Amino acid sequence: MAFKHRNRSFRKVLVKLTNSVTTHYKKRNPAKAQCGRCGKELHGVPRARAVVLRNLSKTKKRPERPYGGVLCSKCMRETMITKARAY
Repeated sequence: MAFKHRNRSFRKVLVKLTNSVTTHYKKRNPAKAQCGRCGKELHGVPRARAVVLRNLSKTKKRPERPYGGVLCSKCMRETMITKARAY
């Protein structure tokens, strides 16, 4: 039995087999992506490990807008307005 996986960094997943139920240990997902300015949760950014993200297409990894995956939409709008005013 894999005793090295019996700790809090792995989550327990109960798996039904034909005659019994066993416990599998899976790595936990990372924390939710946060806005770099206000700290709000970013929508459209998947909460998955790097192994899973590697197989996703670029458009599924973050929103297709300026600062997508870095700033939330509200902070992005404010940033764009202040940059436009600077010119």
